[in-house]
Amino acid sequence: MLRFALAATVSLLAMGTAQAQVTQTDIANDATTTADVVTNGMGQTLQRYSPLDRLNRQNVQNLVPAWAFSLGGEKQRGQESQPLVYDGVMYVTGSYSRLYAIDIATGKELWQYDARLPEGILPCCDVVNRGAALYGDMVIFGTLDARLVALDRKTGDVIWNKEIAEYKAGYSYTAAPLIVNGLVITGNSGGEFGVVGEVQARDANTGEIVWTRPTIEGHMGTLNGEPSTMTGVQNATWPGDMWKTGGGATWLGGSYDAETDTLIFGAGNPSPWNSHLRGAGKPTEGNTGDNLYAASRIGIDPATGEIKWHFQTTPREGWDFDGVNEVVPYTDREGNGRLATADRNGFFYILNREDGAFLRATPFVQNITWASGIGEDGRPIYNEDNRPGDPAAAAEGEKGETVFAVPSFLGGKNWMPMAYSQRTGNFYVPSNEWGMDIWNEPVTYREGAAYLGSGFTIKPIFEDHIGSLKAIDPDTGEIKWEYKNPAPLWAGVMTTAGGLVFTGTPEGEFIALDDETGEVLWSFQTGSGIVGQPITWEQDGEQYVTVVSGWGGAVPLWGGEVANRVNYLNQGGMVWTFRLPKELASAE
Repeated sequence: MLRFALAATVSLLAMGTAQAQVTQTDIANDATTTADVVTNGMGQTLQRYSPLDRLNRQNVQNLVPAWAFSLGGEKQRGQESQPLVYDGVMYVTGSYSRLYAIDIATGKELWQYDARLPEGILPCCDVVNRGAALYGDMVIFGTLDARLVALDRKTGDVIWNKEIAEYKAGYSYTAAPLIVNGLVITGNSGGEFGVVGEVQARDANTGEIVWTRPTIEGHMGTLNGEPSTMTGVQNATWPGDMWKTGGGATWLGGSYDAETDTLIFGAGNPSPWNSHLRGAGKPTEGNTGDNLYAASRIGIDPATGEIKWHFQTTPREGWDFDGVNEVVPYTDREGNGRLATADRNGFFYILNREDGAFLRATPFVQNITWASGIGEDGRPIYNEDNRPGDPAAAAEGEKGETVFAVPSFLGGKNWMPMAYSQRTGNFYVPSNEWGMDIWNEPVTYREGAAYLGSGFTIKPIFEDHIGSLKAIDPDTGEIKWEYKNPAPLWAGVMTTAGGLVFTGTPEGEFIALDDETGEVLWSFQTGSGIVGQPITWEQDGEQYVTVVSGWGGAVPLWGGEVANRVNYLNQGGMVWTFRLPKELASAE
């Protein structure tokens, strides 16, 4: 490991009184406290809503830069991090598994940790990292070689370093960990390499595993070092031995609903993408081809790792629509407990908060081709002609029939987190309008090699825009307003009690919109495309807003014709922090 510290600053910090500890109470209350941000999602439910209203629609035009921090020039790739703020320090992860501690008063670096990544790492979708977790006197984050590292918050010294999975087999890790009741909860990445998705819980103080829960049926979970229960029933929905390399990576991490004491994780695409190889193209008697629990949302007991419920958004998945998009617990306008998730398949789902039961789904992007709708049972009503063809029906060694499918495999919404406003009761969803030519190909599993069995080319479907930030009424599915953007949207969203919606664009604009109308009220050019996640907090009677800027992620790597359309965008790597000066807080 390489660690760089400002020795004088760290020395002064060490001279202080007893070090502040991030407690489970701090974590549980993060959504309502305003002087810090100690969790990914600004609260364990991932609502990304701040009760602060000092900064609002009337004065947001007075928001000014406070400081900017460079993540360095030699490793500028996609910067998808959400910063954390605690005890006067901001913690930001960067590409290539780096972590920075920054003085929030000055923007000066306190220390930097660089993971020593081995040769041969296999990240599918850029070398991103989406954030860290705070607990006790530690800051904990994952690395691209599928490890989890706990550092001393004050010094950056390593406290423990544990392996999540074997990187040589295609595993990696990019999500922000989740802390629940003294456990650090993680998923895994690598769905394009025939890995097996899993959720792990570790003792946060030692890093030792408490339980594991695979997300593909037929695999055995563990509890306290012993086998516990099998996930599902072996071969109930998978043919032959396909479950052994079944995918379902839990690469985005999860949310925690304290009201029901439930972890909620999404499981990604089944492997390979070619659905005909998995028995999903034409289900047979005795095998539904659903390929559980891939492309599903899964409710898990945080104490034992047992599955409480599941809901599969795309059974018989054949378009890489995945299933990891965040699930946000909330209370609707009538006081009912609900779960909301915007799937890559283009539908916005509402589930029952208690048991994950399907309630309704509505399309949130246009021109969906693969299904005509969602049935009352929550299953898609497939347009079978829009499933990529079976290579076995073609000439030997040839690809199957090509179809044009909407949305593309990068989804109506990808990883970039939506936000919920307790003020309006609406969700604000960063979406994209695009399609793809997709076809299936013969493929054989080989450890550490790509395991797709498909080819594709992503194409825009409208001339004037690809990105679309949508305000969605979860009670009806109605789109209340839409902000269109020429390039795909890939940044997170944040809402505030001041009536504001913050997000960023690949063109580098950090923007604040009116939560009721979608009008852009303020913008700032950061110099590089924004794919990070904004936060806000208050300090010394002033409200601050931070976002990480740095273009990258999956779009320029996988985007086909879309990637060519945005190839002029500049990479970067900056942490931008803004403040509303006290004297301008009441100015209009």
